[in-house]
Amino acid sequence: MEEVDAECASSKDSDNIEHMLFMGSSDFPDENEYDSYLSKHGGSSNAYTETEHTCYHFEVNREYLKGALKRFSRFFVSPLVKAEAMEREVLAVDSEFNQVLQSDSCRLQQVQCHTSIPSHPFNRFCWGNKKSLVDAMENGINLREEILKLYRENYHGGMMKLAVIGGESLDILEEWVTELFSDVRKGHQSKMSSRNDMPVWKPGKFYRLEAVKDVHILELSWSLPCLHKEYLKKPEDYISHLMGHEGRGSLLSYLKAKGWASSLAAGVGDDGMCRSSFAYVFVMTIHLTDSGLGKIPEVISVVYQYIKLLRQSAPQEWIFKELQDIGNMEFRFAEEQPQDDYVAELSENLLFYSEDHIIYGEYAFEQWDPKLIESVLSFFTPDHMRIDILSKSFDKKSQAIQYEPWFGSPYTEEDVPPSLLDAWKNSSELDPSLHFPLKNEFIPCDFSLRNADISKFLASITYPKCIIDQPLVKFWYKIDTAFNVPRANTYFLITLKDGYSSVKSCVLTEMFLNLLKDELNEILYQAGVAKLETSLSIVGDSLELKLYGFNDKLSTLLAKILTLSKSFSPKLDRFEVIKEDMERSYRNANIKPSNHSTYLRLQVLRECFWDVDDKLACLVNLPLSDLEAFIPTLLSQLHIEGLCHGNLSEEEAVNISEIFATIFPVKPLPVELRHQTRVLQLPSGANLVRSVCVKNELEVNSIAELYFQIEQDKGRETTRLRAITDLFSNIVEEPCFNQLRTKEQLGYVVESGPRMTYRVLGFCFRVQSSEYGPLHLHRRIQNFMNNIPQLLDELDDESYENHRTGLIAEKLEKDPSLSYETGHYWNQITCKRYLFDMSKLEAEELRTIQKADVINWYNTYLRLPSPKCRQLAVHVWGCNASKHEGVVKSEEFGKVIENVDSFKRGSEFYSSLC
Repeated sequence: MEEVDAECASSKDSDNIEHMLFMGSSDFPDENEYDSYLSKHGGSSNAYTETEHTCYHFEVNREYLKGALKRFSRFFVSPLVKAEAMEREVLAVDSEFNQVLQSDSCRLQQVQCHTSIPSHPFNRFCWGNKKSLVDAMENGINLREEILKLYRENYHGGMMKLAVIGGESLDILEEWVTELFSDVRKGHQSKMSSRNDMPVWKPGKFYRLEAVKDVHILELSWSLPCLHKEYLKKPEDYISHLMGHEGRGSLLSYLKAKGWASSLAAGVGDDGMCRSSFAYVFVMTIHLTDSGLGKIPEVISVVYQYIKLLRQSAPQEWIFKELQDIGNMEFRFAEEQPQDDYVAELSENLLFYSEDHIIYGEYAFEQWDPKLIESVLSFFTPDHMRIDILSKSFDKKSQAIQYEPWFGSPYTEEDVPPSLLDAWKNSSELDPSLHFPLKNEFIPCDFSLRNADISKFLASITYPKCIIDQPLVKFWYKIDTAFNVPRANTYFLITLKDGYSSVKSCVLTEMFLNLLKDELNEILYQAGVAKLETSLSIVGDSLELKLYGFNDKLSTLLAKILTLSKSFSPKLDRFEVIKEDMERSYRNANIKPSNHSTYLRLQVLRECFWDVDDKLACLVNLPLSDLEAFIPTLLSQLHIEGLCHGNLSEEEAVNISEIFATIFPVKPLPVELRHQTRVLQLPSGANLVRSVCVKNELEVNSIAELYFQIEQDKGRETTRLRAITDLFSNIVEEPCFNQLRTKEQLGYVVESGPRMTYRVLGFCFRVQSSEYGPLHLHRRIQNFMNNIPQLLDELDDESYENHRTGLIAEKLEKDPSLSYETGHYWNQITCKRYLFDMSKLEAEELRTIQKADVINWYNTYLRLPSPKCRQLAVHVWGCNASKHEGVVKSEEFGKVIENVDSFKRGSEFYSSLC
């Protein structure tokens, strides 16, 4: 099922109240009292506005929950909605909007709103920005009064749902809620009632939208009745399971064989536009190849052939039963998620599910109703379909171009020829290669727990132990004794020969991986449906393979993956398609300024870093024969380091490791032939600047990022240094955000925190702004940093202790799930630190760290003229900032790095640790 980008969910008025609500209450009038309280006690807060609801949520250390609830509850009783804060928050809303101004998914969604039936509720500006709010005020609307009116009409007990998760008993939590929320104004109970009598879009239309990225995306949308009440039957999920399937006989399999598409997703998205009381919108998103872009009518024809198959064959109960079994086992053995995410999810569930199904509703496939499925399928006709094509290939000279008024997106609207509509509607053709998926062999049957019969000694082993240490394979193992679920996570880092030795070998390695994933896709998809997931990615000269989920069929899947990998031979037709995909991916790299600034920092810091433009130049003229010659060398020598964690016995873990040795009986790759990642050691007192324009010439956002290099993270002695760095971050994060974003309104994104770059510790401040250029942002960050000594000096003992104990509690907090625990272990293995109790050791160090230690750390690493204050600034210039003036003026902040390669040739590097 497709999930629409979360950044696209917002609406104008409620978005503004979302910003204003937390700016103080009658009981706690200070604007940042709430955020400051949470920050001091290991917590944070957030909010988001959907199409028909807004969700506010927070997290905090257990012993401070009541205090946080007290502050939180007052926003729903007596918010101040300060007039003096209004102007600043209008700018915050505008900055938030400008973050998505160049987002293809958001631009498409707004065009869909703009071109919907004029009387439909979707036909509106679904965000807010400065223009929309200032225009309203200039037209005589009192914005504060409108916000208060919206608050009075909607913020009452009848419209609100509350979920609280805490460590106390349910009786105590209920007592707190009753005490703190009893003052919330009463109101009529709200019921989600569906209104299905209004079409969303004009029928028979075809829209073309110019893309920001180099993509060809065909999006087909069908409007369905609201299905809120049918959550026990889930007809839309049954249909999306089939239409979005990627196995043999699927729509995607057919389109890939034709060379027309590279990926496909289908379903009713989780966002409010797709699941509203007005309609459900079923979306099929197809990423087309260059060839597929010229075959859009044929692609849509194949879609309707598959729909015809679904209608002709009647709903299949065995398929529903598979989904039911998967839903039941997922619910029965659900992994915990972070409490902040879960409480927000539960509060939403209260809106949509009956009291009996608040926790279970999303998993439930309880009632088989083939007639309802047939009824929903009846809406999948050309008359109910909207066609959007989002592509960089857009005729800019067309006389038919229109402009969506808020994003300024150019688009065209065309009538679909009646002959095409008739052909899609009445197609008699049904290609024999299209058929229902095969029964899923990966659905688990064995849910027994391996820890039931283990000895007390084995149960007492807290961290992974190395069970195999050979030249070819090093393997770590830990049985799960904490979560008691029939799941396992098995991760491998497979170091390849010459996988990163040159720009060409880097590109060939990526090409090999992408073709291999393409070859494996049908198997991996089936396993994924059964909740046994696979991830394949490149990390330097290594291939990272992760298998995670229900453990019953894990070894079976691994054997299939490795057997196919061993015999894999690339085919010319798939080579051309994947090559086209990679070219597009390289061209789209660093379109987002935040990604670009990170890329530029790492480009300077990493000794060996192949530039994406060089990779593209290499790829363009790459023949299949070069790849065919490269693969045998790539796989001729290997080194495998792995971790097996979860519901598997040690014997099963050993057998899993032996699958590698059996299928890949190759020579081990010696240490000296493995890629060594070295990080540049910034010179003493360094003040360096990297200054670059945004990649997208229409991108309005600029970035200033200040990176301070601390020390190499070498041995247990740096545990204290990491702990102080984290404590400093905990202390300054909220004041930094409050000053640079809330007060100065520099931009929507204001970040500060530690950076770990291949075992070299650093600290970073970053601000992204659509209003100011990097020079101004840099100066304001510096100004904030200059005031840190005063901030630390004025930090009283109680506040300091709150920060310290809050961070200790965070370090000692147990992982919420097996996946989180595995992630922490795996990070220690891949960075070759092997400090599995790192958080515990840091917590112990924190108990002895005094405020004077934090001040000394700041004076040593972040304050000139200390020789250990070593800074690299990254300036990314948006289209509104003057790049020519900027390069000259950037010199005021230090030495500008003009040529990265020549700069690195004259630099020293830390020894490689990972």
